[in-house]
Amino acid sequence: MLATFAYIVLPVILLIIGLPIYLILLITSLFGVLFVAGVPLTTIQTNMFGSLDSFPLLAIPFFLLAGEIMGRGGIAHRVIAWVTSLTGNTRGSLPVATIVSSELFGAMSHTAVGTVAAVGRLLYPALRNGGYTDRFSVSLIASSGAIAVVIPPSITMILYGVAAQESAIALFTAGVLPSLLIGLVTAVYVVIYSRFHKTKVGEQRSWGKIWSSTKEAGWALGTPFAIFGGIYGGVFTPTEAAGVAVIYSIIVTMFIYRDIGWRELWQITMSSVFLISQVLIVVTAAGVYSWLLTTSGIPQAVVEFMNSLHLTSWQTMLVVNFGLLLVGSFLEPPAAIMILTPLLLPIVVAEGVNPIHFGIIMSVNLGIGMYTPPFGLNLFASQAIFNHPLASIYRGVIPFVLLNLVTLMLITYIPAISMVLLGTKP
Repeated sequence: MLATFAYIVLPVILLIIGLPIYLILLITSLFGVLFVAGVPLTTIQTNMFGSLDSFPLLAIPFFLLAGEIMGRGGIAHRVIAWVTSLTGNTRGSLPVATIVSSELFGAMSHTAVGTVAAVGRLLYPALRNGGYTDRFSVSLIASSGAIAVVIPPSITMILYGVAAQESAIALFTAGVLPSLLIGLVTAVYVVIYSRFHKTKVGEQRSWGKIWSSTKEAGWALGTPFAIFGGIYGGVFTPTEAAGVAVIYSIIVTMFIYRDIGWRELWQITMSSVFLISQVLIVVTAAGVYSWLLTTSGIPQAVVEFMNSLHLTSWQTMLVVNFGLLLVGSFLEPPAAIMILTPLLLPIVVAEGVNPIHFGIIMSVNLGIGMYTPPFGLNLFASQAIFNHPLASIYRGVIPFVLLNLVTLMLITYIPAISMVLLGTKP
């Protein structure tokens, strides 16, 4: 009973009070060590530092730094200009360009909020001039930006790989089709919406514009090819690919496009340090909490409880998805991944779900949580960036949440969507 209070009830109370998530996890862990686990106090610092002692985790600071350089160094602008030249004058081309740009820049920046900021600042004025309402424009940008949680090389997948002891490369491969499916389903919706509301038609597509934008964006578009080509070509690991992404982004923004100088690079690096620290302090705190949770026997008790309900496999996955969506609307993906993976993985594996497939399911759930009311982080970021009322954004994202819940069900119950590129039996 005391363990349940320490590891389940106490964190919920602290969350309601409004404490930062890393502090909630550390206070909970301290309480657990002192009054429940019966282990030395040094367990906390041992597990904190031990949770960072992982080579794959080195990819996170490198990818975050690369994303900041790309977002503030002109790469985002060129990528978006290229996408809009391709979508042309079809009705609905602007929101489709927003989705495609979010997919591309999400694969480069690896952060949902960074994607919202970069894509939103460039396409929000165009969406408004194209006849789309404030509510629709902001909600589209907020929901599309969350694709960075799912599309590889995703930081969420790197963390899941560490927590579940699974291959990051396998997770990246499995995430390709689900991330494209999410974009495709959303694109179909926005085209139908545009035609129903008879929005303005975009600028005329021309080969001249396409060629000009392609030539200008060539080096920017080379970023994902450099990353994925090196990973899947066996040239370097995902962690080494993150380092390559930093070097490539510096060369392109400083010496090819000449958009930033040494002073700007230093400023970008310093701002990245704060962002990296925010992520890694959550990882360290969650590492202690996860260890205590696992050794407490709670995961085993949860598995036994689920078995006692005699649910079928699809019912179990429905319950798991509901829980992930609920948690994802309150917690940021890094904390949710590190906390929930040890708890949920035994449950789904017992139901015959492949751990790689479950990693994709978790990522999609947490991606949806980024723009699910009331506490989705992308909602607050959008409100701050576009100065649009939060209540209006809440109403605007509902169609996108519902739409992507349908996509989530497809990804959950059709494992081949995630597993076919791996050549692995679902």
